[in-house]
Amino acid sequence: MKKTRIVFMGTPEFSVPALEALAKDPGFDILLAVTQPDRPKGRGKKLGPSPVKQAALNLGIEVYQPEKINTPEGISLISGLKPDYFVVVAFGQILSRQMLDIPQKYPINIHASLLPKYRGASPIQAAILNMDEHTGVTTMVMAEKMDAGDILLMDRTPVDPEETASMLHDRLSLMGADLIIKTIRGIEHNQVTPVPQDHSNATYVTMLKKSDGRINWNGSARSVCAHINAMTPWPGAFTELCGKRLKIFKAVLSSLSIPSSALPGTIVCCNDKGLFVAAGNGVVQVLELMGSSGKRLDAAAFLCGNKIDLPACFK
Repeated sequence: MKKTRIVFMGTPEFSVPALEALAKDPGFDILLAVTQPDRPKGRGKKLGPSPVKQAALNLGIEVYQPEKINTPEGISLISGLKPDYFVVVAFGQILSRQMLDIPQKYPINIHASLLPKYRGASPIQAAILNMDEHTGVTTMVMAEKMDAGDILLMDRTPVDPEETASMLHDRLSLMGADLIIKTIRGIEHNQVTPVPQDHSNATYVTMLKKSDGRINWNGSARSVCAHINAMTPWPGAFTELCGKRLKIFKAVLSSLSIPSSALPGTIVCCNDKGLFVAAGNGVVQVLELMGSSGKRLDAAAFLCGNKIDLPACFK
């Protein structure tokens, strides 16, 4: 049986399930895994491999790590492999038109949203921040313009109101792995054809910054909880109490009634069940947080080492 020839391009943990699914399928031949060069990691800043490099080596797949992919060397190397497809998942470099023209069939990208919604760098966080009921993954034919290519397949999933970006990231990563198998098989059997996006409905999201983690207590309690979920694990949701920064990792809506005079950010009650904080509308129950100790603690453990004199207010 002739195998479908694939060059895989990806870098972070999100890319790994797709690489592993393709590598384990007997119908596919992964010719090369292209990933970013080793980068400094950890406190010691020692060079470390990307998750895709580690996975590829474990699978016995050759790895290529160019600082820039679109060089004559890169184009010559990859075109010489004569791949049927590229599969690109959060690679981290823009592919030139010359590079995109190399596959004999399609360069395919897996994107973590229901395109054309949330083109760009932070679609998972955007779905949570905007309190969307559903999100999903899309496979598309890559174009020179970011995330603007023709759609091949989509898979939808509900977003749980208590789901963090980390949790949703992991679910969508596995969904993307299933979807890329279905996509390529569908193309091979003439059951999947590209459909142009409706560009008039496109929305865009940028890469998150550390400052995006600051909590705005003036929003509704639901939006504050969504913000905390979206910022977990990175850049991390934070607020300040008495001039000291606190990170908040987990919070839920509370049915606690509060005085109408309580300003947003006011801690109206704290006990072993949580810190209860007034928002612009409703109450947020903070369950897990981290102070100057640098340890992630539940509310009861945090209060043992951090006395809060009420009334107090997060800023």
